Amino acid sequence: MTDPHLDPSGVPEPLPAGLYIVATPIGNLGDITVRARDVLARCEGIACEDTRVTQKLIRHLGLSKPLWRYDDHSGEEDRARLIESMRTRAVALVSDAGTPLVSDPGYRLVRQARAAGIAITALPGASAPLMALAMAGLPTDRFLFGGFLPAKDAARAEVLEELGRVRATLVFFETAPRLAKSLAAIGEVLPGREVAVARELTKLYEECRTGSPEELAQHYAAHPPRGEIVLLIGPPPAEASVSAADAEAMLREMLATEKPSHAAAAVAKATGIDRRTLYARALELRQP
Repeated sequence: MTDPHLDPSGVPEPLPAGLYIVATPIGNLGDITVRARDVLARCEGIACEDTRVTQKLIRHLGLSKPLWRYDDHSGEEDRARLIESMRTRAVALVSDAGTPLVSDPGYRLVRQARAAGIAITALPGASAPLMALAMAGLPTDRFLFGGFLPAKDAARAEVLEELGRVRATLVFFETAPRLAKSLAAIGEVLPGREVAVARELTKLYEECRTGSPEELAQHYAAHPPRGEIVLLIGPPPAEASVSAADAEAMLREMLATEKPSHAAAAVAKATGIDRRTLYARALELRQP
């Protein structure tokens, strides 16, 4: 059967001009899709984070293509050149691994290409957050992807407190050196939550381990993790609603021994009521 995408000489026919967002494998090169290979074979250039990483994939596919570096440090001129190329040529956008724009470069490029009227399409493929969700056994009817947790303790705790009120499974990227601090923060800010650590996805030593933050912290203290990590936190348990009167009574009791900020944080954690609202009320109750 003749390949409809090859001309009579056997050369792949070029694609229509535009931007093609192509998901690439996150570890196992066998996860490249047939459609992704076809687009990479027929495009006229590939914008990528690291040309060395993408070159390995291109060679594995038996292809040879111009590679143009595009990452978070690329400026307005770089985007303008790429967009100008897309007006007459097919340009593929890839990240080092997985789906572009998911905690990877590409947002500004896609936004400006759309504003310029460039035809844009995305090819589905490997995605570490979705793979981790499928493996972890946590609720998947609602989930929220939060990117990377902040490195600083206070900022990390603030993000966990804010997103922990969302009734959905939370999904984060994390690094191996910071995993212990993140698990400790989850245990403190969101006690009682089920947690999953998925790492080295699609690779030889792939694992997905679930348990309490304390159990997982103990395991990884004895077995230091390596590789890239997806950290998942189960949704808050269903609780009976707390009346405003009950919440204020709890706040008054806490204020007998705690500062307004500490009292508001404790009651917010116990009731799910917004901490800022409780803090404002705590300040009113403290007034003579």
